[in-house]
Amino acid sequence: MDSSPSAPATTPAQAQRVLVLQGGGALGSYQAGAYQALCHCGFEPEWIAGISIGAVNAAIIAGNERDKRVDRLKEFWDMVSQPVPWNPLVPGDHARSLFNETSAAIIATFGVPGFFTPRFPPAPLWPGGPADGISYYDTAPLKKTLERLVDFDRINDGKTRLSIGAVGVTSGNFKYFDNYEFKKLGKKIGPEHIMASGALPPGFPSVVIDDEHFWDGGIASNTPLDYVLDEETRRDLLIFQVDLFSAQGELPQTLLEAAEREKDIRFSSRTRMNTDKNRQLHNARMALRDLIGKLPDSLKNDPSVEFLREAAKENTVTVVHLIYRSKNHESSSKDYDFSHIGVVEHWNAGARDVHLSMRRKDWLERPQSGATMVTYDLTRDGGEAPAKKE
Repeated sequence: MDSSPSAPATTPAQAQRVLVLQGGGALGSYQAGAYQALCHCGFEPEWIAGISIGAVNAAIIAGNERDKRVDRLKEFWDMVSQPVPWNPLVPGDHARSLFNETSAAIIATFGVPGFFTPRFPPAPLWPGGPADGISYYDTAPLKKTLERLVDFDRINDGKTRLSIGAVGVTSGNFKYFDNYEFKKLGKKIGPEHIMASGALPPGFPSVVIDDEHFWDGGIASNTPLDYVLDEETRRDLLIFQVDLFSAQGELPQTLLEAAEREKDIRFSSRTRMNTDKNRQLHNARMALRDLIGKLPDSLKNDPSVEFLREAAKENTVTVVHLIYRSKNHESSSKDYDFSHIGVVEHWNAGARDVHLSMRRKDWLERPQSGATMVTYDLTRDGGEAPAKKE
């Protein structure tokens, strides 16, 4: 974007299209449904960034041709929902809550096909040493699933940019595995990078990459939005950010509700923090440009001013929030309840929220003159919420 005062206003429709996918376990089918609906609306991402289950969905999307992506996503989510294929026998929130807890218990006991299996003997009794004794499950099945559903040659060709977040176990540092950056270094993205992003302890074991152990990126930050905004400061961005945990919620009345609310806050607060931080940065750059414009001619060619002028250049960013909002019958087990009915409901909710967001497309053609970052939550309370301009 040309940041000069006379630059023409740009619109979100002209921007680079980015899909940002949070972590959230079984809730990840919401992202798959959202992607399917976005395709129906003509939105095809040029760049996909994901963490944890978002990394799995992102790899499946980036690692397949457009006409195969939704089918591959369906194949994955149908597979992982096989352990609990039946529906609740009795209607009502209370009965459904009991069903969900039972389903989650079955998953915790027996694992998920093509994803993870429980260790036997259990981790504390495992004789094989620390590598096997510090996680309850073995994720070797996930490696085979990724190799079957994802064309890693396509990912490494860079046809769609893919960025995957993980955190170093010993360093505590966040790291992104980015196929664009890897290509410059002669490196390749593989199943291990996707698995590292979803290696949530103590359930899953760390993944070793280049002699370093990695855990789930959601431990440090559950959204890759920050990385996208840091990496791309020249091209305008249209970002669909799919959140699986809502920052807002009711006051808990039971222990189960308290556990769910704690999890929602823990994994949603980083999204809110990252968004707020980047709004502040955009505002600071805008103020700096305004200040430089007011300087006398004698100072405008000063080297320090030139440096600040370059630092003040930026793109415009439109963030469309798609936020999964829990149902009354869901609890803290919602992210590992892989029941078929739950997966289907989350998928349909993602598709519905996209259609709500896209039913009015006037915001896509709305110029962003003077606003460097605009955030929309177009599905709040079933209707459109006003944009927040920064």
